[in-house]
Amino acid sequence: MVKPQLPAHGGNLIQAARRWGIPRERWLDLSTGINPNGWPVPAIPPEIWQRLPEADDGLDEAVRIWTGVPDAAECIPLPGSQAVIQALPGLRTPGRVGVPHPGYQEHRHAWAEAGHQVRPLSREDMDQRETWLDELDVLVWIQPNNPTGQWVDRDRLLAWYQRLAARGGWLVVDEAFAEGLANVSLAPWAGRPGLVILKSLGKFYGLAGLRAGAALVDPAIGTTLRRVLGPWALSGPARYVMARAIADQGWRARMAERLQAESERLHTLLARFGLRPTGGTLLFQYVRHQQAGQLAEALAQEGILVRRFDRPPALRFGLPGNESDWRRLSDTLAKVIDRLITN
Repeated sequence: MVKPQLPAHGGNLIQAARRWGIPRERWLDLSTGINPNGWPVPAIPPEIWQRLPEADDGLDEAVRIWTGVPDAAECIPLPGSQAVIQALPGLRTPGRVGVPHPGYQEHRHAWAEAGHQVRPLSREDMDQRETWLDELDVLVWIQPNNPTGQWVDRDRLLAWYQRLAARGGWLVVDEAFAEGLANVSLAPWAGRPGLVILKSLGKFYGLAGLRAGAALVDPAIGTTLRRVLGPWALSGPARYVMARAIADQGWRARMAERLQAESERLHTLLARFGLRPTGGTLLFQYVRHQQAGQLAEALAQEGILVRRFDRPPALRFGLPGNESDWRRLSDTLAKVIDRLITN
């Protein structure tokens, strides 16, 4: 029996080190879109490690304040968005699900694995009349999209939601890259039936290894989701760190400004070498290029890992973490681009 191919992800440094024969510590990993200067994690008190996680420790309320949701919304801390991405498809009978393409592949994979009929939605679909929406029971939207950076305004998203909800459908909005962006999140509308919003600390906060996030849902979905996830879904140390990270509003505001400047800097750097981004977020730039595969290979030979996509051919560049990394990226791009042009 042939096993289904699992979605690929960035950040596979051990695999890259083996393939290209470059020690792991010598790599510049720009493949993940994770903030390289994440929130500074404090020491965790020993007793946190020795006790079971406690659901009434105030984290739910901290999530509510962080996201600004209405009273009607359920705020469920999660072991990363991945937990609910895998759980949601099992909460509905198999139906028709729209998922952006290109987009974070775990969404497509999870719904297909649960027996749903998945329809890929291209950017061209977004630009046409929205008759496709009437053919769906669930729409998964990544806001802004990973990897393209595409996003739609909230009024349009809410109009989609209303059309789906009118016939018992769901709108699932993955906001993993929305942190730090104004007027992008649908959190102010959380709690409406069939609206599911996913939040994550992995990207903006640079805490991917913590595996922490939250689902903002209506009470009916919330009750079922809590039952499916079971007790202690999020570890005590993760709850402790998450509560303090999302309460640090000063750090959040400063980091949003910093990432905006660095994202623009990366856009300018790539464009200077003829790699003009067609989209991006605070944490990455997306470049469509016919020689994406050759570019990714050439950069990897120099110890720089970027995320490669084949349909369409494209690269995603994350942010360098310090001035030395910025210089290394610039110098390597100059060498690689010159080599490709010469050949």
